[in-house]
Amino acid sequence: MKVHHTPVLLEESLDYLITDKAGVYFEGTLGFGGHTEEILKRLNENAVLVSTDVDRTAFDHCKKLFDVESRIRLYNFNYSLIDVIAKIESIKFFDGVFVDLGVSSFQIDNASAGFSYSADAPLDMRMDKNLKLTAYDVINHFDEDKIAKIIYEYGEERNSRKIARQIVSARRIKKIESTGELKKLILEITSDRYQVKTLSRVFQALRIHVNNELEFLTQFLNNSLKVLMNGGRLVLISYHSLEDRIVKEFFKYEQLSCVCPKEVPVCICEKEPRLKIITKKPILPSEVEVGINRRARSAKLRVAEKI
Repeated sequence: MKVHHTPVLLEESLDYLITDKAGVYFEGTLGFGGHTEEILKRLNENAVLVSTDVDRTAFDHCKKLFDVESRIRLYNFNYSLIDVIAKIESIKFFDGVFVDLGVSSFQIDNASAGFSYSADAPLDMRMDKNLKLTAYDVINHFDEDKIAKIIYEYGEERNSRKIARQIVSARRIKKIESTGELKKLILEITSDRYQVKTLSRVFQALRIHVNNELEFLTQFLNNSLKVLMNGGRLVLISYHSLEDRIVKEFFKYEQLSCVCPKEVPVCICEKEPRLKIITKKPILPSEVEVGINRRARSAKLRVAEKI
């Protein structure tokens, strides 16, 4: 299988991540190995890289790609299980942890996965085929209020109620079975000016809900600090405001030394900071990178160090 995938913010992310060329590192979403290959190039023969991905196609691709690479350990697990994977590998601490939260170009362009509105495909959207819930289930079985809530909260789409009403009305006549059918319904009630943005938001919302993306991100952030060594870097690339907000707020909270209410004169919470924020503002891709790789345009890189 020939896969083309251009890693985003490659040099920037690895410059922050690798502090010890002989270290032990974790890569949370290996995708099709773009960042993975470059990480290995920067590490010496004594280093270890543990990489994981729930997408079976991506995992199988990388298993073949890195078949003779002795420094890498591959897992077909969700990245939120970083602490479990560390235990399996008898790793007490990682020197650095990296996660690229984006959906790969291959996954978006692969019609059978149903992530994109650009091709007609079954309404699936599961990255992990072991998950039971599909986009078909959401569209055809959830009530109108719940569909509207998903589209509004995960897609930040203002016309969520109108879209949900359209979906529920259409499914009374016939089940909505494909991305093409869903796209047609959305376009019927969306002005030409906002069609692309609205489709992107609705499809993003369904994908996030089906894959529990924000819940897994929160779990990962908490679990990562259990197995990240002091001085180790936590490096994340996000692609939409919901992800970035979670990462930003987590970093800010873990940097605080006190969370007592303002009216309390003396600190009684006994909270200790666990992170030092390295990137005060997120690192963004250059105009040159965006020109080469259009899908990099929304990427934000944030870095924090365990203390």
